[in-house]
Amino acid sequence: MGEMMLRLLSGLLLAVAPLRASLRNVTAEVLGAEAWGRVAAFGDFNADKQTDLFIVRGGNELRIFLADLKSTPYFNPKVKLSLESEGLIITSVVPGDYNGDSQMDVLLTTVPKGQTGNELSAVIYWGQNQDLHINQKLQLNRTYSDEPLVMDFNGDLIPDILGVPTGSQSPLITYGGDLLVSGSLNTTRAMFLPHSHAFIDLTGDFTADLFLTTVADNKDIQFEIWENQSGNFSAVTFIHTKPTDAKVVGQSIFADFDGDGNQDHLLPVCEDDQCLKSVIYYMKHGSTQWVPALQNFNNANTLWGFVVPSSPLVLSLPITLHIGDYNIDGYPDALVVLRNTSGSNQQAFLLENVPCKDTTCSRMFEVHWDIPDLNQIKDAEVAAFYDIYEDGILDIIVLSKGNSVDKAINVLTNNFEADAYFVKVIVLSGICSNDCPDKVKPFGVNQPGPYIMYTTVDANGYLKNASVGQLSQSAHMSLQLPYNVLGLGRSANFLDHLYVGIPRPPGEKQIRRHEWTAIIPNSQLIVIPYPHNIPKSWSARLYLTPSNIVLLTAIALIGVCVVILAIIGILHWQEKKADDREKRQEAHRFHFDAM
Repeated sequence: MGEMMLRLLSGLLLAVAPLRASLRNVTAEVLGAEAWGRVAAFGDFNADKQTDLFIVRGGNELRIFLADLKSTPYFNPKVKLSLESEGLIITSVVPGDYNGDSQMDVLLTTVPKGQTGNELSAVIYWGQNQDLHINQKLQLNRTYSDEPLVMDFNGDLIPDILGVPTGSQSPLITYGGDLLVSGSLNTTRAMFLPHSHAFIDLTGDFTADLFLTTVADNKDIQFEIWENQSGNFSAVTFIHTKPTDAKVVGQSIFADFDGDGNQDHLLPVCEDDQCLKSVIYYMKHGSTQWVPALQNFNNANTLWGFVVPSSPLVLSLPITLHIGDYNIDGYPDALVVLRNTSGSNQQAFLLENVPCKDTTCSRMFEVHWDIPDLNQIKDAEVAAFYDIYEDGILDIIVLSKGNSVDKAINVLTNNFEADAYFVKVIVLSGICSNDCPDKVKPFGVNQPGPYIMYTTVDANGYLKNASVGQLSQSAHMSLQLPYNVLGLGRSANFLDHLYVGIPRPPGEKQIRRHEWTAIIPNSQLIVIPYPHNIPKSWSARLYLTPSNIVLLTAIALIGVCVVILAIIGILHWQEKKADDREKRQEAHRFHFDAM
């Protein structure tokens, strides 16, 4: 009865309330006077189930802004790590638990101040009691030619580091936990710079595969998929090339673009060196053909295009899409920074995932050219999604040009005119559950590699599914969130099935996957895969996120219960009256028989 009422309510809302969204600039409310610096990563550093900001300032100082719903402003700088005395510039920040103690550490890549070459040092600062100290660190004994990919190569759910050492072509894997043991990947091709490697399930078996961007013999870019076979990455299983007309290639991104439960390959490219002709292609899962997802960048006789990467490469921003389900309809949207090809302005734009207008494809991007608060941010450089206030609706952070060193941070909330449904999932490391060392909470861990998929029935009764990989990329301002928001549209049904899979160690043939059923929409699910090798023992903690729809649903359910109770009461009263009448008749009949 409850699910029937949810479906009925969903159908009524679908008929009377179209789904719209608007943005409102709340920078002053959430950051106050601290809205400057380069947002480099996201993570729950103090394990309070709220996502914090990792911000680089002055090029050599890391500040961690802790989120707190009870404070004003929402973000406050609590942790400071300065490398000024060492003369280093921070190029990337990757939070994670690199020693397996269930506390968040921070991996930094750095270059000496003034250096223009691609020779990056890597250092891990250990997290202890929700703090970082300059003298609690591990300096890796090699330098890298590009920012490394953080992944779980050996399936122990402790992040490993994959990067190409300076002077070499083959990637080297430094295993987390020990960090003194390394292994190599047997590839014959050099890595493309800047790479867009990824660690995500591309075969549909809930085990993360390895995607590499490499350079072919003719110096052209190629994409290699190393399938995880029984926990091993032993050989390339699939190779494909970039689109024929592409001259400048951006970062590969993976998303369930068409909502079929499989990951598709998205690729922004320019068909000329100046990016006057920009295109976003996608390759559907299981296909070998590139299909345009967006090729019309013309608005009111103004031609827009991608921003051409600048030099030096070590500090440049490659062409990147940041993916997120902005309107919670189950299809991932994107944020991108474009420049006016006939002027100097750069702006961030929202790309909505919509049905194709012809039969050449199933889905495509449509640019929202006119969003007032977003359009007011000039000289934008990076735009990414972020869930402010942890309400399950993705908001937007835009970095724009500030002074010569730091960026200006702009925060915009996403306000819906009609509620939609979602489920928010985060998969933890599962190294411990309730018995963590030093009684730490296991929430503050960024874990790469888990794969999530759901199946449900939409408001029209059709089967609906979607999938997403957690923290599949870590280099070149990927700015991926440590959680995943899966949109359900206005389907108020329970999720019939929610599947979670994690990487497996070498030699293990059994897939590590667990299934949950009847998940309540508009909820946050925290999955603890403990112990790793016994999926049926994994636990999940469900937190309900209140919304107007939840309130209306509760009222509807209470109303139904009241009506049912009233009907039962009336029927009971009528039955009691009939019983009394029968008793009187029986007594009357007995009286006359006695005479």
